[in-house]
Parts: sequence; structure tokens; C-alpha cells
Amino acid sequence: MPVRTSEAVWEGSLKEGRGRMMFGGGAFEGAYSFASRFEEGSGTNPEELIAAAHAGCYSMALSHRLASAGFTPKRVHTAARVHLEKGESGFEIARIDLKTDAEVPGIDRDTFLQHAEEAKRGCPVSRALAAVDISLEARLVS
Repeated sequence: MPVRTSEAVWEGSLKEGRGRMMFGGGAFEGAYSFASRFEEGSGTNPEELIAAAHAGCYSMALSHRLASAGFTPKRVHTAARVHLEKGESGFEIARIDLKTDAEVPGIDRDTFLQHAEEAKRGCPVSRALAAVDISLEARLVS
């Protein structure tokens, strides 16, 4: 299996500095700053990239799990919300909320929800982030 890489560079102090993050494959390069991470400033931040990775991984994991069970989905859409909070020992990712909706012909709600939960536990990004509370809201749409 390939090894994936990304890079980041930071220049200056925490509050006044600035940085850039780049995906190894070249699909993304973006600025980040104190304001884009801890306030509502423009640019990206590590938590936003974790959210994108988690949403993408979960959507693929759910699609695979459903198709393997004979229910090929037409569409799986997932949004991930990563909550960065200040705790006693500093800033931490306190929780991640996954919200997914899927169009899956021929499946009943309970079976879908079972596969959705199993995908949450089995998704490689979920497993990598196991120290964080991960919630899931899954909805079957037609």
C-alpha cells in the first residue's frame, strides 16, 4: 500500500505567524493562521483537514460495507465536524460529529443503521482517532 504524505511550513510566532499546508499529491495547498484555527479567520486549519479526511474515509467505508452486503448505494454524503476545545492540559480535539445520509435501494432502515455504525467503527480514520468521542447521525434517504 502507498504511504501518503503532506507537508506544512510555519513562519513566525503563534499569533502573528502564518503557514501553508500542502497535500503530497498536489490536490490542495492552502494558507493557515492563528485566526483560521482559533478564531473565524480565512484559510484552513488542521482540524478542517481532519474533518475532510474523516468524512471521505467514512463515506467510502460505508459504501463498501453496504455494497459487500448486496446493497450498492447510489450516493453517500457525510459531513464531519471536528470540535477543538481548550481543556485543562491545553487545546484538544474533544469530539467529532459525523452526519451522513445515503440513498441505498432495497435496504431497510435498521439494516442501514447497523452498517452505518459498523462503518464508523471500521473506518481507518475513525480507528486512528479512537481516543476522540465520535458521534454518528445516519439517515437513509430515497
